[in-house]
Amino acid sequence: MKTKLFEPYRIKNVEVKNRLVMSPMCMYSSHNENGVVEDFHMTHYISRAAGQIGLIMVEATAVTPEGRISSKDLGIWNDEHVPKLKVLVEGIKQYRAKTAIQLAHAGRKATVDGDIYAPSAIAFNDKMKTPVEMTKKDIQRTITAFKKGAIRAKEAGFDIIEIHGAHGYLINEFLSPLSNKRNDEYGGSKENRYRFLKEIIDEVKTIWEGPLFVRISAFDYHDEGLNIDDYVKYAAWMKEQGVDLIDVSSGAVVPAQIPVYPGYQVKFAEKIRKQANIATGAVGLITHGVQAEEILQNERADLIFIARELLRDPYFARTAAKQLGEEIESPVQYERGWGV
Repeated sequence: MKTKLFEPYRIKNVEVKNRLVMSPMCMYSSHNENGVVEDFHMTHYISRAAGQIGLIMVEATAVTPEGRISSKDLGIWNDEHVPKLKVLVEGIKQYRAKTAIQLAHAGRKATVDGDIYAPSAIAFNDKMKTPVEMTKKDIQRTITAFKKGAIRAKEAGFDIIEIHGAHGYLINEFLSPLSNKRNDEYGGSKENRYRFLKEIIDEVKTIWEGPLFVRISAFDYHDEGLNIDDYVKYAAWMKEQGVDLIDVSSGAVVPAQIPVYPGYQVKFAEKIRKQANIATGAVGLITHGVQAEEILQNERADLIFIARELLRDPYFARTAAKQLGEEIESPVQYERGWGV
């Protein structure tokens, strides 16, 4: 039987050669602190493309300097970031992998010097800075920053853009009632709390016609927070706006205990896929080819996002293929070894 894991997957005008995605993982390795791609990033991403991962997604890349998680994050807030990103994209594409970038703003979880910003002036915990509550001017400036980030991503040649709306960062902070206590049109009701993401999506789509993903945290792990049913509704709204796929993670908007086990987030991807009728990506302790194949065969998700397993095994695609009894092509330089 032909495996689904190594079938191509088409999204709009982009065909990914298999269903494996390198999940965005922050590397905190722009040591010059100006957000520019360095040699490490070239090795890190291109090696996974050589390892035959179908879609390589670059880590959370800040749309404003104050939106960095750390001072060593990658950035896309000015034109100086584009040339090195373009070289990275070209290097990845040498191996027939498609490319994506995750546009991000850390909100109240930023650890950079100076003011940090959030929907409400509530610190994440007692060890982190209290953010400045965003004015409507701040909100509009940030929406524009996401649009400009998308323009630069297009200039760099990325095939896919993902908007980071998960893990307690700025967009997630607006969505959750735990972190958004506003009483204007950006807070209060579910519709109002969605407005910030809605306007970002609309602005990005004015200049971006390619596939658009959104990463979400589908469960807050808190009695007064959002749950999967809330995110089914949000996902349906995103589909209406033209989002192509929901990358389904969970947690981290507030400190909380998260029960972690193999595939612990897959049930969220499955429910959103079925009830919102939108493509999903599954992520979270997916470490074996058989596990990934089960998710796809049972129509629980459309793409498999691999994170830490790719830090351990850059050639996870080959590992998964051997586990499934599948043959895949190798880089021509590696044929003598991969054929064994």
